[in-house]
Amino acid sequence: MAAPFVLDLLGFVGDKPNTADIANHGSTDIARGVLEVLGISHQAPNAQTAGMNLEDGVKEYLAAELPRLDQRRPWEVRRGGAISEFRQYAHLARLNELVGADPTLKVELGQDYMISPDVTVGFMHGDVFQRPILHAAVSCKFSIRSDRVQNIRHEGVSMIRHRRGRQPHIVTVTSEPQPSRLAAICRGTGEVDAVYHVCLPELEEAVAGVGNELQQEALGEIVSQDRLYDLTELPDHLTV
Repeated sequence: MAAPFVLDLLGFVGDKPNTADIANHGSTDIARGVLEVLGISHQAPNAQTAGMNLEDGVKEYLAAELPRLDQRRPWEVRRGGAISEFRQYAHLARLNELVGADPTLKVELGQDYMISPDVTVGFMHGDVFQRPILHAAVSCKFSIRSDRVQNIRHEGVSMIRHRRGRQPHIVTVTSEPQPSRLAAICRGTGEVDAVYHVCLPELEEAVAGVGNELQQEALGEIVSQDRLYDLTELPDHLTV
């Protein structure tokens, strides 16, 4: 069963599913199939707020599930905020001040190391006057386009490269219906731990029903290789 907020997140815009690329018949057919499996026939919320609604839903879902599964840690789930607010990346705040004050450094180094994940999961450990530890950085993408794939990869690489201390979980949550676009994120060299779909069982059923052979193969590949999971598995994965 999908996370509770998903039924409010998805729907139709006119007669088209709000997750679909309306210029792509395969995307539209699969997205429509997902809504049918979920029993959704209502109109979707304002399309301009879809990404925000996904971030809010993921944040609230993790904030409820993590303390239920693991009460040992004082979990802190946030939307937005720079990684420099956390212990492993605190040094980036000082670096950002230096770069921002020096035009030469700003040109040579840029400031793209200052990542602001859509949702962060942290907890305090030890000295309460220190910053919290970043346990997970969650990138939320309502749908997937090529520019968003590159952005996800860049953020993952930057967080791996610039950390001082333990590496946080780096994951992506999406409602993208097209397996080939999901595979574009899932196939990689470790920029993200894994991708989590908001309704994977329903997506699998829709792809089996209306997807072509290539779409079925792509979805089967990334699921069987533990690159794509259902969102409901994420809290368990973060508390192992």
